[in-house]
Amino acid sequence: MYLNCHSFHSLRYGTIPLEDLISKASDLGITAMALTDINTATGIYDFIKGCQAAGIKPIVGIEFRSGNALRYIGLAKNAAGLAEMNRFLTRHNFDNTELPLIAPAFENVFVIYPLENVPSVLREHEFIGLRPEQRPSLVMGNWKTKADSMVVLQPVTFRTKTEYKLHKILRAIDLNVVFSRLSQTDCCRQTEVMVGLDRILKCYDGYPQIISNTKEIIEQCHFEFDFKTPKNKKFYTNSRKDDLQLLTTLAQQGLEWRYGNNNAEAKSRMLRELKVIDQLEFSGYFLITWDIIRFSNSQGFLHIGRGSGANSIIAYCLGITDICPLELDLYFERFLNLNRKSPPDFDIDWSWKERDVILEYIFSRYGYDHVAFCGTNVEFKYRSIFREVGKVFGLPKEELDALAKNPMALHPTNEVVREVQQYGMMLEGYPNQRSMHSCGILISEEPITNYSVLEMPPKGFPIVLFDMHTAEDIGLEKFDILSQRGIGHIDDSVKLIEKNRGIRINIRDTRMSKDEKSCNRFLSIGRTIGCFYIESPAMRGLLRRLKCDNYKTLVAASSIIRPGVAQSGMMKEYIFRHNHPDRFEYFHPVFQQQLGETYGIMVYQEDVIKIAQHYGGLTAADGDILRRAMSGKGRSKAALQKVKDNFFESCRAQGHPIALSAEIYRQIESFGGYSFCKAHSASYAVESYQSLYLKVHYPIEFMVAVINNQGGFYRTEVYVHEARMSGATVHNPCVNKSEIQTTLYGSDVYLGFMHLQGLESKTALLIQQEREKNGLYKSLEDFINRIAIGIEAIQILIFIGAFRFTGKTKNQLLVITRLILVNFKPRTPLLLEQPVKEFILPQLERSAFEDAFDEIELLGFPVSCSPFDLLQTPFRGNVMAQDLLAHHKKQVRMLAYLISRKHVPTKMGAMYFGTWIDARGDMFDTAHFTDSLSAYPFQGGGCYLLLGNVEVDYHFPTITVIKMAKMPFIPDPRYEHENDWKYRAQQKIREDVSMTHRAPYPQEHEINIPRLKMSSGQASGMPAV
Repeated sequence: MYLNCHSFHSLRYGTIPLEDLISKASDLGITAMALTDINTATGIYDFIKGCQAAGIKPIVGIEFRSGNALRYIGLAKNAAGLAEMNRFLTRHNFDNTELPLIAPAFENVFVIYPLENVPSVLREHEFIGLRPEQRPSLVMGNWKTKADSMVVLQPVTFRTKTEYKLHKILRAIDLNVVFSRLSQTDCCRQTEVMVGLDRILKCYDGYPQIISNTKEIIEQCHFEFDFKTPKNKKFYTNSRKDDLQLLTTLAQQGLEWRYGNNNAEAKSRMLRELKVIDQLEFSGYFLITWDIIRFSNSQGFLHIGRGSGANSIIAYCLGITDICPLELDLYFERFLNLNRKSPPDFDIDWSWKERDVILEYIFSRYGYDHVAFCGTNVEFKYRSIFREVGKVFGLPKEELDALAKNPMALHPTNEVVREVQQYGMMLEGYPNQRSMHSCGILISEEPITNYSVLEMPPKGFPIVLFDMHTAEDIGLEKFDILSQRGIGHIDDSVKLIEKNRGIRINIRDTRMSKDEKSCNRFLSIGRTIGCFYIESPAMRGLLRRLKCDNYKTLVAASSIIRPGVAQSGMMKEYIFRHNHPDRFEYFHPVFQQQLGETYGIMVYQEDVIKIAQHYGGLTAADGDILRRAMSGKGRSKAALQKVKDNFFESCRAQGHPIALSAEIYRQIESFGGYSFCKAHSASYAVESYQSLYLKVHYPIEFMVAVINNQGGFYRTEVYVHEARMSGATVHNPCVNKSEIQTTLYGSDVYLGFMHLQGLESKTALLIQQEREKNGLYKSLEDFINRIAIGIEAIQILIFIGAFRFTGKTKNQLLVITRLILVNFKPRTPLLLEQPVKEFILPQLERSAFEDAFDEIELLGFPVSCSPFDLLQTPFRGNVMAQDLLAHHKKQVRMLAYLISRKHVPTKMGAMYFGTWIDARGDMFDTAHFTDSLSAYPFQGGGCYLLLGNVEVDYHFPTITVIKMAKMPFIPDPRYEHENDWKYRAQQKIREDVSMTHRAPYPQEHEINIPRLKMSSGQASGMPAV
């Protein structure tokens, strides 16, 4: 009798999670019910599975609403009915039009109209829904004659009084009003709860036709869905046979290209892979990926292929990836085995500037009816919850900010805040809005609207209304089409090198950059600023601790930096064993056999599967469940628990020490959702080498490319500094030299107009276009005549020195500007150009540092001098960064400019890792523990005097800071007589701050990874002696 149930997928309306809705129905003995969320079918697939497990007949439908107004409810008789509703709603979503009052003439859908919106004529399969509280209308009103067309309508939206108030809060959030402003029509009725069937039927005593109509609808709805059959586009050609033939031909051609004609090992691996690919019917998936890469290459785009599919020699031969699986002994079964039902992941990266071209090709090549982005559910999260719920209760902005920023323990204890906390915590994890998956594309065999309603977000590509987990559950595997700035760095560098030096580089040939001698030297000392994935302070520190000077070590480093390996203590243990290979024993002989390359430490996802199978004795099927869990795809906790039980049972049967087995499984669990497969790490390493090669051999061009791609881990200032350290002469923007982006002339770098705060992009573009069309600007007056520009924009350009080619001071230029603009009339072009009027102006003295303060105000950092030159103190530290290795365990005083700081939670409180530049321009790192920070906190960007102890940890020095103080700049000479403004410019100096939102990692003594072999008798977990 429940034909109109809402779950929390009725966004900002329903309050009941799907599992709870099904559980409630089961408890009440309900044998059939319909899920009809508002304008979506997001939850139907989980609903079907849940109902089948509970012995309930699932009916799927959609409640069609226009704003608050309920139009009608649609219930699918079958799969064709769902497709009809999806297409109808999709059309209105795309056209952004209101839903009509009358439903279309569906063929496979039952339509139920509310009493408030009944058409004059009902079609076949259309009914009127009568709520229990509306029954008097059959007696008092004129509805009696239509009772034969009525069905029971008992909507379900909430379960308890508390949830009803939560529903009203959600409605207020949706309508952006305070609680008291909600009207009755904004919310559901207070009767929309699920009760026992007898109670419902009793309300319709005397109207057996209404009950029989309802039962008839339930009986005629048969929505059956095959979760096992893949829904992706089956074939690239027209058949499985033709696909395999084409894939084989392409693989053979690629084999010759990659390996020559006489590599028996490569050929054997290729044939083996082809056989499994055909058995699993993945040929079409590989060919579609190849087709996308083929188009990319035809456009001259650079791409990076990664993911578990990069383990494949077929992918290597097809040019999808640049990772040779033989070179790295990549584990074949990680990505292809007969137990896996989904194809391997291919994550393909392009430059952020080129990705949309690739997307447009995919949609046009495979059809808009068959292609869509995967959706995501954006959930209510801690900060947004308190802000949104607090707003409903009428709290002012200051209190909302405090609630959002502070933990609950620090919240005020008044009644309103307690209510905000109560309902806020109820909302945690609830879906708040739908969004687009960042990269997942679905390409289906049948029209994509067979499975979902589509929406058209502002980016212009349609999305389905379910997430990647649901997509995989129903048999739709996504293609990950990503963008990143790292490829933009590489691509633009190559173009800039050719333009600036006339040298053409084939950076696609990875043999040129991978393991190159100079690159390896830079790697080992962490000189990697600007390079993809290896420029962060943590990664540079890891490279130095490992003395990473080769490709394979970099591949390992790219994986052990991930949270899964780091939090389990395995990163520290790997560093120790790498530096002391003679001071440890393998946990067990299996670890030496399977993980000898990584000193017996599980570093990659494949390692986990190897150990689970060879040590733990798990089956290949259990290994595949672990693979999915590590990839963040497995959602079944029961399946994972079963794998865990199987692991320990098998370990006991084999006589493994209990403590060792527990430690190994602890390490296995740490990989869940936070780890890389080896091929993925290798793909990152290859791209890191490509960018590092350009940095080493063409540093200025590379840094300009990094700046123009809006940087990476750090702010623009850091890359400008790095360019200067590489030999560049850096200039402020100039109207005759600069463009929107930063430009390079030989070794002269002219910063782009895009970096000027307050200058509109359209003005910057106009300056560039006018100069390219009609030549250089001859004077300030010439510029004003040619560019329609306001006084504020001209002042910005004057203060940054963009008219320095005139030879006049900034003060003189400001006076000239005002004289010109007093009675300004744009000059009409003359046959003979009149000479520019010269103004005789007095010389006004300027401080040597005025320009630097102008630059700080407009760019955020000084260009004409160093930040150290602006300090009041002449002291520059008694030790420089290059000398720190010689000061192990010594106390030092250093003066340094703050680059970045990273927050790290610990059990004692927050700590920070700092990255700094000394007066010579060299970088070094610091650690700031809780006690030090409480007395000597960070005070924003700028220069600090640091006192601390040097600790050299495996070749990497860090200063543990005891005290620090921010050093003041000289007074701003531009405001010599205005005390309030003298020191404000210093506040504009920036710092990069990254926060970490996670629980503290366990400390080393809490993990206690055994370094010596454990015997069978060591069940207690004590290390062997």
